[in-house]
Amino acid sequence: MRLHRLEITAFGPFATTQTVDFDALSPAGLFLLHGPTGAGKTSVLDAVCFALYGSVPGARQTPGGSLRSDHAAVGTSTEVLLELTVGERRLEITRRPAQQRPKKRGGGFTTEKAQTWLRERDPATGEWTGLSKSHQEIGEEITQLLGMSRDQFCQVVLLPQGDFARFLRADAEARGKLLGRLFDTRRFAAVEDRLAELRLAAQRQVEEGDRRLLALAERMAQAAGGLGAARTPVEGKPGDPGLAGTVLTWGAVARTEAREAVDRASVRLAAAEERQAAARAALDAERDLAERQARHAEALLRRERLTARAAERDRDQEALDRSLKADRVAPALGLRRDAERAHAAALDARERALAVLPERLADAGAEQLSALEHRLRAELGALDSARRAERRAALLAEERSVLDREARADEDALEDAAGWLADWEPRRVALAARVEAAQEAAARAEHLAGRLEPARRRLAAARRRDALAEDVLAAEERLAAARERRNTAHEEWLDVKSRRLRGIAAELAASLAPGAPCQVCGSADHPAPARATADHVDRATEEAAYAAYTRAEENRTAAERDLAVTRESWSAARTEVLSPAPATDGHDRAAEPTVAELADVVAGLEREHAEAHALAARTHTAREALARAGREYEERVAAQREAERRVAARTSRREALDRERAALDEELVRGRGEFATVAEHATRLERRIATLVGAAGAVRDAELAAQRLKEADDRLADAAYRAGFTTPAEAAAALLGDTERRALQRRVDAWQAEAAAVADRLAEPATRAAAACPPADLETAAAAHDTAERALRGAASALAAARERARDLASLSRQAETEVRRLGPLRAEHDRVARLATLTAGTSAENERRMRLESYVLAARLEQVAAAATARLRRMSSGRYTLVHSDARSGGKRAGLGLHVVDAWTGNERDTATLSGGETFFASLALALGLADVVTEEAGGVRLDTLFIDEGFGSLDDQTLDEVLDVLDSLRERDRSVGIVSHVADLKRRVPAQLEVVKGRRGSSVRLRTDGEALGG
Repeated sequence: MRLHRLEITAFGPFATTQTVDFDALSPAGLFLLHGPTGAGKTSVLDAVCFALYGSVPGARQTPGGSLRSDHAAVGTSTEVLLELTVGERRLEITRRPAQQRPKKRGGGFTTEKAQTWLRERDPATGEWTGLSKSHQEIGEEITQLLGMSRDQFCQVVLLPQGDFARFLRADAEARGKLLGRLFDTRRFAAVEDRLAELRLAAQRQVEEGDRRLLALAERMAQAAGGLGAARTPVEGKPGDPGLAGTVLTWGAVARTEAREAVDRASVRLAAAEERQAAARAALDAERDLAERQARHAEALLRRERLTARAAERDRDQEALDRSLKADRVAPALGLRRDAERAHAAALDARERALAVLPERLADAGAEQLSALEHRLRAELGALDSARRAERRAALLAEERSVLDREARADEDALEDAAGWLADWEPRRVALAARVEAAQEAAARAEHLAGRLEPARRRLAAARRRDALAEDVLAAEERLAAARERRNTAHEEWLDVKSRRLRGIAAELAASLAPGAPCQVCGSADHPAPARATADHVDRATEEAAYAAYTRAEENRTAAERDLAVTRESWSAARTEVLSPAPATDGHDRAAEPTVAELADVVAGLEREHAEAHALAARTHTAREALARAGREYEERVAAQREAERRVAARTSRREALDRERAALDEELVRGRGEFATVAEHATRLERRIATLVGAAGAVRDAELAAQRLKEADDRLADAAYRAGFTTPAEAAAALLGDTERRALQRRVDAWQAEAAAVADRLAEPATRAAAACPPADLETAAAAHDTAERALRGAASALAAARERARDLASLSRQAETEVRRLGPLRAEHDRVARLATLTAGTSAENERRMRLESYVLAARLEQVAAAATARLRRMSSGRYTLVHSDARSGGKRAGLGLHVVDAWTGNERDTATLSGGETFFASLALALGLADVVTEEAGGVRLDTLFIDEGFGSLDDQTLDEVLDVLDSLRERDRSVGIVSHVADLKRRVPAQLEVVKGRRGSSVRLRTDGEALGG
């Protein structure tokens, strides 16, 4: 990947379009990106990352943060364009984040969605071709071409030196998080989690099976109650080894005991059945004798009762015979009774019908009444025309009443419409004013929202500025104290070193021995060895003083670095507070406002925005009210016109009704006569006609009923004589009803049947023989039979219980065997998965170093990184230091991610935290470059022709700086360029190609320089 050109517009501190020509910087190999604190050096790297991935590095991607420059003009869109080559393809990426822009119509702002464009240049024609405008497609294309995620890109291409200093000194946990993110070892962690899940699942299945097996064992123990096996039930818990064998063995013993108990119960049941059969036979014999003796006694008693009822039976038979003769007279008797009832009813109806007629018609015959009826019907027919006229007159009156009601309703509607329409114009003007006021409030609320967010950011920056001002004072005090301690330690070390040098002769003389050569002159004679003075110090004291001085120097350097960082943060906060703000905020832009002043401004803007937003929220309601009023106006006008039309039509209709009513009144006077209405006259005639019709019919029915009664009397007298009765009354007395006759016949038949049954019973031989025997003894036989029956039921119940127990034990044993067979594969699977899970989790005894699978993979990656970093670290440290990976455990933690440094001067391996500030920088830089190489290989060997290294060079001395720059210069192999982001002034002299970021009140700008000459800005 090689960067060619970067264009930044309204992004971060850059208000206008700034162009970075990487093609002009790349030939030098090394180029310097420098500028004052807060100018925007890091924003250049953020722009590169945003163009590629649509977001800035994670540490600077704050939630809800905006990438837009506060210095940019309102009409200028925030945009980043990056031209680069990846895999022999020349691409151009343009991105715009979501941002506020002025509305095209009206005032205020609207949110413009994020946009992205990807183009590719044809190498043959040089023309650009659009590839996509989709965020997702472009993101997938760039990630696939680079072979790296955003986090990997920020760690490999934008080398964050500060992060690697922490990585160098971090513990295994923090180091594992970064490596896991860069090398994406989540799949190995997923394997560990999956194996752990499988282990728990398999364990649950096995324990569940054991619980079912123990439940079966408990049920078998309950079923085996009373057996010897029930006294020693199975004991154990889920997961116990050998549980299955114990349960099966116990079940086999219980089944054997149950079968033996069944055999014993069968023998006892057979004996009880024999005793019960003998007792049953004896009881049946006694019962038979008792029954035959009772039958004989009962027959004698029944014969006596029949003799007592013989006279009654003869009377019943005589009554039945007379009833049969009277049946021949029954039809004539029925006809006589019917004719008598009909005659009485007809006479009663005739009396009631004649009672309602005038007295002069009390003795009138049927023909006279019919003639009067015909005259009244003729009179009724003459009233039909008058009745039709009366009905029409009623309809006319009803229609006239409806017209009067409608006229009153239309008058009320016209009056209401006139009153409402008189107030229409003032109401319309008021509603339109409400709509206009709400729209103006909406525009004002949107404008205030655009001013409110910058004011809030300035307030937050002012609070950070005040807090950081105190931190700066504290950091300055710590730096002064560190400098004082460093100077003191330096003087003490120089003093100790001077005293040791003054007494070095005595120190050498202390090691002389008689006959041994001198270390200085080589002589074996030592006539006057030097003596140590009182203030002489040894080498250990000098080294201790030097170590104290070195620590003080490191503390001073750290204090200077902390002060610089704190001042940079404070300056950035001041810059943000002093950033351009609306002129209406009430402050002089040249002055630095206080937190209280900015808080008042924010509170005022929030209050105004809330008021405007509340008023703007009523826009829809006001518009709806105006629209409803307009619709009601149109409805009122239409209703007024319709009412006026109905009034005109109703006048002509009322006149036509009046003329028709006058013509009908003359005919109605003739038809009513002496009655109030024609209908009343007609109703009176209809009632009189109906009365005459009923009376004539009743008279005719009475005459006919008298004739029928006389004929019935004659037929009845003749029938009684022929049947043998003297009078019809005698025949009627002998006549019986069906119910009474059936009762007499049943009594006669019952007496005869009982007499035959008693004779048969007394003639039976067995009955006569039983009468001659002694009385039967049922109580003794029944008691013996009950005793044998109870014994049989007890034996049968015992056998059934034994068989049921045997069946239950056999069934439960088969279930237990099935469960054991089903649990076999589950136990084998659990053992296999548990072994793998504990091995990958680092808790198995087979895993000697207690390393998890993910840690093992990361350890291999870390070993590769340490090897790649060592190649450069040896050169930077003049061959002194080597980075090595360690598998050793630290305390109770697991092993695998240790990182140590080997000092060639001492040959000892020590912790990376013991490195000095400068040593830490070049060690972390070598680690960063080594990690970049390994991640690049992991990503598929993507060629990285442009790299950036961020800060840290100020901690190096001149010689080390030269060596580090030589290593970085070696990265230029195969046309690679490296950008250094630093404040170190000496780098401006050592690195000719420079990209300078210049800070200004109206935004930052960039300038390119090669050999000290400006190329553009």
